[in-house]
Amino acid sequence: MEQGSRLEKNYKETLRPALKTQLGLKNIMQVPKVSKIVLNIGVKEAVADSKVLQSVADGLGKIAGQRPVRTVAKKSIASFKIREGMPIGVKVTLRRKQMYDFLDKLINIALPTVRDFQGVTTNFDRQGNYNLGIKEWIIFPEIEFGAFEKIYGMNITIHTTAQTDAHAYELLKSFGMPFRDKSKK
Repeated sequence: MEQGSRLEKNYKETLRPALKTQLGLKNIMQVPKVSKIVLNIGVKEAVADSKVLQSVADGLGKIAGQRPVRTVAKKSIASFKIREGMPIGVKVTLRRKQMYDFLDKLINIALPTVRDFQGVTTNFDRQGNYNLGIKEWIIFPEIEFGAFEKIYGMNITIHTTAQTDAHAYELLKSFGMPFRDKSKK
C-alpha cells in the first residue's frame, strides 16, 4: 500500500477538522480541498527550434515528477509566425500524491528561495482556484543553474473544491502558503 505524503496526512488529520469549525461548515465533506495542480510553460522559441521544447519538457518533467504533454496553438497568429497545431508549450496535471508532494515542495522549499520574497499575491479566479506565476524555474532544486540555455517562467494553477475565494484562501493559508499581507498590497 502506498503511503500518502506528509502534507496530505496533515490535511486529513488536523487541517480539515480545523477548517470545518473555522469556516462554520456543517459537514466534513463541505470542507474545501485541493483537487489538482496544473503546471504550464509557454515556449515562444519553439516556433523556430523544436529542440528547445524538448529540453523544457525534460526540465518540467524533473520538477513535476511525471512526463509533461505538449500544448499546441489553437489559432494561427501571423505576426508571431504561429500556425494552428504548432507545439508552443508543455504542461503537467498533478493529482493525488504527486500533487501534495509538489505543493509541499513549492511552499516549503521553492518559494522561500525567491530573491526579495515578500509573499505571493492573492490571484483567485472567483471560483476558488489560485494562479501563481513564477518568473524563474531555477527556484526548484531539480533544475541545475547552468543545465539549460535559458531560464523559463511557469504558471501554476491550484484547483480547489472551494465554492468561494475566501474558502480557497483559508485552505491554502492553512497549508502554509505565504500570502502577502492584504494591508501592504
